[in-house]
Formats: sequence, structure tokens, C-alpha cells
Amino acid sequence: MKTREEIRLAWLIPSVKGGYYWQPFFKEVTNLFPQMVLFTGYWSGFLKRFQDSFTVKIVGESQQILSEKHSETGYTSSFIYASPAIILDLLKFKPDVVFSSYFSIWTLLALLFKPVGNWKVVIFYDGSSPTVDAVNSKVRLYSRRLMSRFTDAFLTNNRGGKSYLVNHLNVKESCIFIQPYQVADIQTLCENYDKKLTQLQLKSPIFLFVGQVIPRKGVKNLLDACILLKKQGYQNYTLLMVGDGEQKEELKTYSQEAGLEQIVQWVGQVKYNQLGTYFQQSDVFVLPTLEDVWAVVVSEAMAFGKPVLCSKWAGAYELVREGENGYVFDPNQPEDLAVAMRDFITNHPNLTETMGKKSVEFISEYTPQKAAEVVAQIVSFVFDQKLN
Repeated sequence: MKTREEIRLAWLIPSVKGGYYWQPFFKEVTNLFPQMVLFTGYWSGFLKRFQDSFTVKIVGESQQILSEKHSETGYTSSFIYASPAIILDLLKFKPDVVFSSYFSIWTLLALLFKPVGNWKVVIFYDGSSPTVDAVNSKVRLYSRRLMSRFTDAFLTNNRGGKSYLVNHLNVKESCIFIQPYQVADIQTLCENYDKKLTQLQLKSPIFLFVGQVIPRKGVKNLLDACILLKKQGYQNYTLLMVGDGEQKEELKTYSQEAGLEQIVQWVGQVKYNQLGTYFQQSDVFVLPTLEDVWAVVVSEAMAFGKPVLCSKWAGAYELVREGENGYVFDPNQPEDLAVAMRDFITNHPNLTETMGKKSVEFISEYTPQKAAEVVAQIVSFVFDQKLN
């Protein structure tokens, strides 16, 4: 059996557009397996502190192709075209294990050429959600079940992902590893300070939203909760909106017309390595998403010691222990979110501090280092022997 230093790992992700949260994880995996290469068709570039800390090979040019009109409640159905030249690169690299994203074209090719390259294949499935799971598509379910039969192991962020793999794709539980691998790295998020924050007038407690301002993220539902709070006489707080998107101007006008201009502060787009500025300043993180397979921002907020108000439709809701480090809510019921927000407004700072400490305690189990260790466990599993 080869040692870790000798084992060659190939990670296949057709597009890493904006996926800066991957970089701490890949650095840690490379520390364990120096001969790891990330293959992708779209690369946003290295953050400063991870420059050349792992190897990236760009293969062709990946493109997202929409198969239907934009969804108002969830992910838009689409697929990513990725270059079939990946096979030539893999045959040249000669990996021992191929970790491939979802049931993508590259995953299919890795499985088809598995006997030729004599490599193991591990599928990492970020998490479960209605659009991504495609449970109503007989063709996609059949193809995924067939691909699963020839896959050596699976890695997923959460229990929802495991449930989908077992109940819909008939994967054996013994082949599934659950470990959040899209997690926070505080040092990365705090690499640069954003001076824009000093220009804002903020009232505590400060609720923070970080994400795209698009229908799927449920921002209007969050604003509706703020409108309800205003009607109940609660206005002594701030909602920081960090992010941009197609709905921003529309919802900015909506909040102003509702009289929330003294409450809602629209920050706009912020660089990934400046987000720590806002996590540090805020008191409570809120995610009203209507569909997210995971939502790494939840782990990021917890790492900064923030209580979390998390939508039940985000895979990362599993990180929230009800009443201990936050609350899980249905974003389609703004009145429930308003009740949870009111709890923090009326019990600040005691409640925010108590729950924030719990967040730090709970998230300490999930770090890039520990995720990399699970990768090592998977490699041992597929070769059925302990690594040296």
C-alpha cells in the first residue's frame, strides 16, 4: 500500500466560481496528500494566504446551461457543461482516487474510465434539496442509481445528503461518510478590513444577512418579518444586508416604502476575505433561504460566535440546535421569524452572548482540518487498509 505522500488524489469540480470557502479545505487535504490536484473548468483565483498552497489544473471552459426559466422559490434547473478532455488529464495524472462533484458529466466519465485508469471513485454530494435531488425525474434518478453502483464511497455535508443517497439512490450506508467539508476559516474571512462599515449608523442588536439578493434566498420574507416587528413597535435594531443580486434594487425600494430605512442597511457586495468585518460587528446571523443544499455562511457565523436564525430549507440547519445556539424557522411564515428576532431584541445582550458561546462550542467539531482527516479515512476505506 502506498503512503499518503505517494497517493495521488484528483478532485473534479466543473466550476469553482466564487467558491473561496473551498481553499482552506484543499490546503489541509494537500497537507495530508501532497500529490493532490484540483481539476476545474472555472477558477476564480487564489486568495492571498492560499497562493499556490495546492495545485489547480484548468480543463477547458465550463458553462452553466439553464434548462428552464428562473425559479422564484429555489434553484433554477440547469446543468454544467464541462470539457470531456478531463479524461486525457486524468489518464496523464494517474490518480489513485478521484473525488468528483455530484453526478456531473465528469463523474460519469471518471466512472466509465475507471477500469482503464484503475482508480477509485468517490462522489461528494454537498447536501439534499428538492431541485438538486431531482426525485421527480425518473431518467435522472435511474442514471444516478446506475452511477452509484460503481462508486466506491460518498461524502456529504449532512444527514439530509445521506438520507437522499440511501432512500432514493439505494446506496449502502456503510459507503457514506458524513462530515461538513464546506466550513469556516476565520483567518481567511478576516484577511482584510472593510472600511465601509464605519460609515453606517448601527443600532444593537445587529442582525446580519450574507448572500445573493435573489428570490431563492428569501430576502423579501426577511423584510416582511421586519415590517411585522415595526407594526409591533420594535425598531431599535439593525439589519445589515451584505450581498448583491437581481432583486437588490427592488427590495431596497420595498423596504424604504415600508419605512425600514432606519433599520435596514444595504451594504452591497463584499470581498470574501472582508466578510469577517461584518461577522465580528453583528450580533445574530439570519438566513431566510427557500432552498440551499448546505449554506456555508451558517458555519461561518457560528465560528464568529453568533447565534443563528436558520431557514429549515438550508442543509446547514442541522448545525443549529434549537434554543441552544439559535432557532430554525420556516421562511414562508414571516411571523415566526419575527417572533425569533423579537426574542433577541428584547433579551439582548444576554441571549446573544449565551447562544453565541454555544455556536463556537458546536462548530469546533467542524473545521477544514477535521474534514481533511475524514478524506484520509475515505481513502483508507476504499483501499480497505490503514494509511501510513
